[in-house]
Amino acid sequence: MKTIMIIEDEYPISQVLKAYVKKANFQVEQVFSGEDALSKFKEIQPALVLLDIMLPGKNGWDILKEIREISSCPVIMLTALGDVNYRLDGLNSGADDYIAKPFNGDEVIARIQAVLRRTENTDESSLKRFGQLEINYDAHRVRLNNQEIELTPRDLSLLLFLSEHPNKTFTRDQLIEYVWGWEYDGSDRAVDLSIKRLRKALKDWPEAEGEIKTLRGLGYQFSVYTK
Repeated sequence: MKTIMIIEDEYPISQVLKAYVKKANFQVEQVFSGEDALSKFKEIQPALVLLDIMLPGKNGWDILKEIREISSCPVIMLTALGDVNYRLDGLNSGADDYIAKPFNGDEVIARIQAVLRRTENTDESSLKRFGQLEINYDAHRVRLNNQEIELTPRDLSLLLFLSEHPNKTFTRDQLIEYVWGWEYDGSDRAVDLSIKRLRKALKDWPEAEGEIKTLRGLGYQFSVYTK
């Protein structure tokens, strides 16, 4: 049974989340302090984290950064802040989804299940090489110049999808549908931010071998120049 870690300092909200998550047949671990979050995360190694932004002491942004330094575990941000800039900040920092309070418990479960589907499932069970870039679709691993590349689950899902369709162009809306899923209701700017992070991660991939290309007015393409 998968474990969902809830990092939320408001006890009533944490208890409501716990009830919904347990009803959906997940195990639950609750953390009420940002200071305890990382040590508990390492101990539990959850399948997914529900992370409140406005925590006393160490806030959600700090915790997300610490998690991303050691793990690609999916993280869904929870916050009462409704401004779109906070949503973009979360996605740009490596969050996999963003839910504003007050939330519907059934929606939270739907988001959890959607993120887990995106980060765990793939139709491929093979290894492909694009020059010095190696992608293992079965193990969900990316290597460049024989070095492991660490990616967030969302960025990894995007790279897997694009590389499964080399030299084919996809619009933002198509990538939202195929990678983020129909449940996603955020800004399509999330695609641009994910592409930006992928390019940074693959900055040492020789241009002569391939690139993630922007086709102005059309979309994005995983362009491959070697066999």
